[in-house]
Amino acid sequence: MSLYRLLLRSLHHHNQLSSATAKPFILHFHHLSTNPSSPNDPITNPNPSFPQTAIPSPQDPNSYPSPHRTYAFSSAEEAAAERRRRKRRLRIEPPLHALRRDPSQPPPQRDPNAPRLPDSTSALVGPRLNLHNRVQSLIRASDLDAASALARRSVFSNTRPTVFTCNAIIAAMYRAKRYGDAVALFQYFFNQSNIVPNIVSYNNLINAHCDEGRVDVGLEVYRHILANAPFSPSPVTYRHLTKGLIDAGRIGEAVDLLREMLNKGQGADSLVYNNLISGFLKLGNLDKANELFDELKQRCTVYDGVVNATFMDWWFNQGKEKEAMESYKSLLERQFKMTPITCNTLLEVLLKHGKKQEAWDLFGQMLDNHKPPNTQAVNSDTFNVMVNECFKLQKFSEAIDTFKKVGTAAGSKPFAMDVAGFNNIIARFCEHEMLTEVDKLFAELSTKSLTPDCTTYRTLIDAYMKMDRIDDAFKVFNKMVDAGLRVVASFGTRVFDGLIKNGKAVEAAQILTKMGEKDPKPDPPVYDVVIRGLCNEGAFDRSRDIVDQMLRHGVGITPALRDFVLDSFGKVGRGEEIEKVLNANRWVNNASRPPPRQPGHFRSDGSTANFGSFPTDGRQPPSGPPPLVAELQLESIRDP
Repeated sequence: MSLYRLLLRSLHHHNQLSSATAKPFILHFHHLSTNPSSPNDPITNPNPSFPQTAIPSPQDPNSYPSPHRTYAFSSAEEAAAERRRRKRRLRIEPPLHALRRDPSQPPPQRDPNAPRLPDSTSALVGPRLNLHNRVQSLIRASDLDAASALARRSVFSNTRPTVFTCNAIIAAMYRAKRYGDAVALFQYFFNQSNIVPNIVSYNNLINAHCDEGRVDVGLEVYRHILANAPFSPSPVTYRHLTKGLIDAGRIGEAVDLLREMLNKGQGADSLVYNNLISGFLKLGNLDKANELFDELKQRCTVYDGVVNATFMDWWFNQGKEKEAMESYKSLLERQFKMTPITCNTLLEVLLKHGKKQEAWDLFGQMLDNHKPPNTQAVNSDTFNVMVNECFKLQKFSEAIDTFKKVGTAAGSKPFAMDVAGFNNIIARFCEHEMLTEVDKLFAELSTKSLTPDCTTYRTLIDAYMKMDRIDDAFKVFNKMVDAGLRVVASFGTRVFDGLIKNGKAVEAAQILTKMGEKDPKPDPPVYDVVIRGLCNEGAFDRSRDIVDQMLRHGVGITPALRDFVLDSFGKVGRGEEIEKVLNANRWVNNASRPPPRQPGHFRSDGSTANFGSFPTDGRQPPSGPPPLVAELQLESIRDP
């Protein structure tokens, strides 16, 4: 093709050939370049066995051969598939020139007066992502104190937490109704540690204040967002504030806040309207509730069915079943594609007021509409609502059938049950001491592409301990430790105490040794229970090993436990032996190890000064966590 372009350029410059004579030659040359191996070409195919055609005549335009296009793919479908693959790749991997800055241009200067922006999701990578995952693992294990300590200590490390990590532990404290801790963590991360909060951070803070009855403080946070934040309040912000105002008996201010939300260009959030409608219904003002409902219908064509559930519940409580069912039927007639959360609320209202058949019909309709990935009509909470209803009626076999029920409509797909759904039905069977069904469900959970979590194991172990199936409890507890799941102090002390009381002190020591080989290390109360149990059982060798392990891992030993160990070993004539272990480990912790890093002190200019460093005499710091980890974990977050 390069020779073809050169020939065209030469003809254009010199104009030596007439257009009539050049045209057939050029077209024939183009035909040769696009299809050099044509069997009908007299030049490239001198074999006389193939039919040959003459060179086209300049006087006969119809004699020009039609251009023949060759493909690099075996079919047009394959070429189309390749184009789609390239487009997908461009969406996932943008071209490098889109990511590179022009090296000739200087880097853009950041305006020093511009407000600092919170972290984006691109910051949650590498070590910061690993930190986030560790904190989330502790939260899932219900060890909020350890998660809080880990996140707080990381502020003074090279791997500072992102705003998402801070939000995770604050939200976990709120869900545990530890509102004071949630507020203190917000103060620590965002006001003292100079991490920039996002709107989720402020919403968590507002929610904590409102649930504690401090709605005025929540309003101050809202005004702070309007005045200083580089973003606007979200609909969730108004949901929390309107609910707090209504709970405080200030429904007029909640209406004013709704108007302010609409005036600022926010959409008509159905849950904000639902808060106000519920408030007016509780006051008996049906006219105002209907007025707000009509306004919601005018502002958005598709509104949340939770509003209908609120009206239904109020009508049922008033003893007006007909009006309640009319509200329900009016919602179904609109044929909205409702989210699972909305339908779950409707299920709960129907079941609460004895409309069993309507609830089961709605459940079947939800299963029929479940057509992922386009339509997600059910979730695990949907099954939990119906399974719990079966257990409430003592229909255990029907509960299993409901748990595995699928839709019958064309195109519907079965729901891929998650661990939360298995945990619910396992807990219900454990409450009724039907451990045979529990074993079957746990085996089914293990065979699927699901991993039992801390809740699963805790439920099983507690049930086995309650039924005096100590061997089964020991096996499940061992699996939990092998899976690397966190054993919180309250749960660990209870299980180890039960194992020791049932003659499994040695087995308990083996599990504790395995736990000590992983991070985070077991809490001091767990070691305390096992060491005391071993000494009481007369297993002093094993007890000595656990004490050595406890100190070697930097957990630390309390004065009360130290006195107990010295007294127990002294009674059997082995006091000098245990003193040697304690003194040796104390020397290791205080001399060979570097001092622990302490939280920095805040200077007047807002910066921090970190104290505590590695020794400067050439010794390398040993592997493992620094000493006094337990003391840092138990440090109060109220005074960071």
